[in-house]
Amino acid sequence: MNLSKIVINLFLLFFCVSLAAQTKQNTNESKHQKKISGTVVDQNGESVIGASVLVKGSTVGTITDIDGKYSIAASSEDKLVFSYVGFDSQEIPVKKNSIINVTLKSTTKDLDEVVVIGYGSVKKSNLTTSVSKISSESLESRPLTTISEAFSGQLAGVQTQVSSGVPGEDLQITVRGASSLNSTTPPLYVIDGIITESLNDVNPSDIESIQVLKDAAATSIYGARGSNGVVLIETKVAKGGKPVVTFDAYYGLQKADRLPEVMSPKEWLAYNIYCLNANYLNANGLNSMMTPNKNRPTNYQIPESWLLNPNSDTPDWRLNPNINQTNWIDEILRTAPVQSYQLSASGKSDMGSIYMSGGYMEQVGIVKNTDYHRINFRLNGTLNITKKLRLGVNLAPSVAKQRRGESEGKDKVILTALQYPCLIGIDENTRDFGYNADYPNYVNPYERLMQVTDNKGDNRLNASAWFQYDIIKGLSFKSIYNNNIRSTVYEYFIPANVVAPNATGGQVSSGNSYSEVYNNWGWQNVLSYDLNVKKHTINIMLGQSLDNTNTYRATVAATGWPLENVYTLNLATTPTTASTERYTVRTSSFFGRVSYDYADKYLFTASVRRDGSSRFGANNRWGTFPSFSAGWKISEENFMKNLDFLNLFKIRASWGQAGNDRVGYYDYLSTFDVSNTVYGGQSQAAMYPANYANADLKWENTTSVDLGLDLSFLKNRIQFNFDYYRNTTKSLLYDLQIPSTTGFTTTKTNVGKIRNTGWEIDLNTTNISTKDFKWSSTINLSANRNKVLDLGGNDNIITPAWNAYFITQVGGPISQFYLYRTDGLLTEDDFAVGPDGSYDRSQPLVPIMASQIPGNLKFVDTNEDGQITDEDMVPYGDNMPDLLWGFTNRFSYKGFELSIFLQGQFGGDVYYLASRNINFGRRFNNCLVGWLNSYKQTYRGGDPIPYELGVDMSWDGKTPLSYGLGANGVNENTTTDQRIYDATFLKIKNITLSYNLPKNLLQKAKIRAMKFYISMENVHTFTHYVGNPEVNSYSSSNPVLRGVDYSTYPLARKYSLGVNVTF
Repeated sequence: MNLSKIVINLFLLFFCVSLAAQTKQNTNESKHQKKISGTVVDQNGESVIGASVLVKGSTVGTITDIDGKYSIAASSEDKLVFSYVGFDSQEIPVKKNSIINVTLKSTTKDLDEVVVIGYGSVKKSNLTTSVSKISSESLESRPLTTISEAFSGQLAGVQTQVSSGVPGEDLQITVRGASSLNSTTPPLYVIDGIITESLNDVNPSDIESIQVLKDAAATSIYGARGSNGVVLIETKVAKGGKPVVTFDAYYGLQKADRLPEVMSPKEWLAYNIYCLNANYLNANGLNSMMTPNKNRPTNYQIPESWLLNPNSDTPDWRLNPNINQTNWIDEILRTAPVQSYQLSASGKSDMGSIYMSGGYMEQVGIVKNTDYHRINFRLNGTLNITKKLRLGVNLAPSVAKQRRGESEGKDKVILTALQYPCLIGIDENTRDFGYNADYPNYVNPYERLMQVTDNKGDNRLNASAWFQYDIIKGLSFKSIYNNNIRSTVYEYFIPANVVAPNATGGQVSSGNSYSEVYNNWGWQNVLSYDLNVKKHTINIMLGQSLDNTNTYRATVAATGWPLENVYTLNLATTPTTASTERYTVRTSSFFGRVSYDYADKYLFTASVRRDGSSRFGANNRWGTFPSFSAGWKISEENFMKNLDFLNLFKIRASWGQAGNDRVGYYDYLSTFDVSNTVYGGQSQAAMYPANYANADLKWENTTSVDLGLDLSFLKNRIQFNFDYYRNTTKSLLYDLQIPSTTGFTTTKTNVGKIRNTGWEIDLNTTNISTKDFKWSSTINLSANRNKVLDLGGNDNIITPAWNAYFITQVGGPISQFYLYRTDGLLTEDDFAVGPDGSYDRSQPLVPIMASQIPGNLKFVDTNEDGQITDEDMVPYGDNMPDLLWGFTNRFSYKGFELSIFLQGQFGGDVYYLASRNINFGRRFNNCLVGWLNSYKQTYRGGDPIPYELGVDMSWDGKTPLSYGLGANGVNENTTTDQRIYDATFLKIKNITLSYNLPKNLLQKAKIRAMKFYISMENVHTFTHYVGNPEVNSYSSSNPVLRGVDYSTYPLARKYSLGVNVTF
């Protein structure tokens, strides 16, 4: 049995003792103590349920019951502290009183609120660094499936990209801009003091608070991992007093939002008739549109079954109403349910506390054959062994299963459904029919979706155990051991009948599977000392940590199954390829922080962390990350005391450094791969070099400067926070291209420098506050400018990806689209006149690409050399927004509460890569409806549509010649600015209406509180873009490849009903 199991079992035994102890009354009451009782009410005389009553300076406490009543043992010398969220705390001496009734006064925003920072906490008013918080109000009554959804638009300086609507997917989160070329820059996630790899590790209903550390002075205490910001999440613990049981449930329905509009069957048929007739006329040079369909060459025929009467001397080529007509998007989508059920129980006594929760969440995908299920449990508890010694444990196991349905990207279901011919029936030929031989290269998207296996399962256990010992007054030591274990299994299988034929005409099934076991353990030891001497407050913290991560991955792949309903890889007819990988990463750290506060006016904090990482060689293994911050509360100066309307006026400044070690496990070493090869007619094991080592690899280092202003007015009814920052990252880790004579194409190295500069504003206001009605608002604004300062001597780096190109160049942002600019369309006037009086395509008068004709895009000759080549490609557009914002209004009237949350951005661009498939009118592909009105050529022989088809196909004056009308692929396959769309949007993100039942109706049922709510998520998006403007189709592992839409899983509009009951 390993150390983690021993520790966990030991603490579970302690908790059994603790729970038993909580059921007994303390009969050994000191002779100096007496029973104090009373009632706690608000300013309106209403009982305050769950208010905390604590004996100051001790762990003895309770909470008020459903009538606001309490009872506690205390001595005459003690003081009782009464507190509740949203009210000012009160401190009352006991003296000779045995009954103490208290009226709590509501507060708008409490500046004495405690904010969690790395390895400690501090009063909000005493912060000297940039820290943002997501309020608990933002999480209540909002049906979140993953906690990452709560970040959208809630925090200044934090950008979220909802890159996919696949059930269970995390959002991509970026704090203060991209700062690395090597990998995406997600923040570090710390849950209850323990670093974790994903926000999917925690259930949203278990969240107590979320803080985001943004500047390096705040994040440097996490050293090598803090350069991209730190997200600190605290889960719920018992509040004290009588046991509390809470049940929270919601049920909702989801529908797809923002789908591109493709042609209807009638429109699609008319378009294809026009295309085929036009090309037939061009090929034959005569008016042959009346030629019977059956007498035409095969590639100019319309399938006869589609037409009313295709072959008579006077054909009727209108749509045959008896033919199959299929809206493939409708066939693969559905209205899908989502439901969640969470139950928690907590209790606290002078012996300790315990919080337990369990829940089930199911999100059925709006795309068929996709869904996400999660079962989660949590146990947070403490045990007071003595007045000085406390023990604690946190256990959070979870099981999650996800079906993705092979839904996103090139040749996947969403894109195929948009472009698949709409006159092919869903049941054409046979029910299990997938590939249709009558229409080469087409695969039935519905059958492919229903028959593919694309599943992932995660089993996780996040566990930690700790003890804290108070050595002397103000001096304490805390030691934490944690173990995070994840087991992931992924399976993919695609049967042959839904696979397009290969080069030899055959259809082959294929499949692969991988299993991964991730095991991380860590050990932290922290010594802290608090000293208060008159006007001097000092906090000193010293710490040490060890971290070890082992990863094991096994991958197998094969093709050809004789029994395609049996998904077992060892049945494959071809040899199975298999590989296994093992990785180990270790870090060791030492850190410290000193905070000084004089007279609650002058605030100073300094910290330093030294990290060692196994990802780097011996000469660069250790990095040191210092920081310093200071604040001045001008409002506490005597010359400001007469300004009664001013509650806080503080300026602050910080400087700090943080690192990034997110590189490969062994890039600094020469490593070898092993595989099988054929030698001497037999399979032999072979070993070969896998990388070009760089022993001089070192940390990326981010230096941050932050200037801040914090203001609070009118009894904290108005709070304003402003930050200006400049973050510079140097020694960027990057895969640099090297000569092929080395045997490799790239090597990992440190090159260049990136800077992010920006500002942030947070404004919180209480607009109206009366006995019955309250209205409060929260606004956040942020702007960031990303700039590459150096690329290690290179002017730029060009990165190709599918049919798109990206450029990183000095003086520009980290990523820009790299493409051809256009200037309208080519016309016949851009070509010389031929002998017959028509234009001569062989004699262009302007620079063109090969084979271009009138109606094609006119490319700009940017280098003015008289021809269009790759040298004319230029940077144009990027996915970096100019401004991010969020705006929340909360209204309450008696028992009703209404929350309206708006989110948006100005600027930024999306590259609509899917348009190469559905936006250029390839024959028989369906395409966007706008291509009905594309450019029309002057055809030899006359108008290719001399008869009425009931569809307007006149040119709209802007849409270029379609591929189906002879554009020769130039419009379709060339990377141009025609695919760039403005990503500006305004989104009604959430509207929630709730009702709290009156307490007098609940008393007889012994219910403390009950709330019903209705919530709408992703209500509406206002944007010029055809899809999701926050999209990001490419892998999240590369920050350069951002802002591309290759037909991702659509987002869902969600309608939910929920209830929250507290017993």
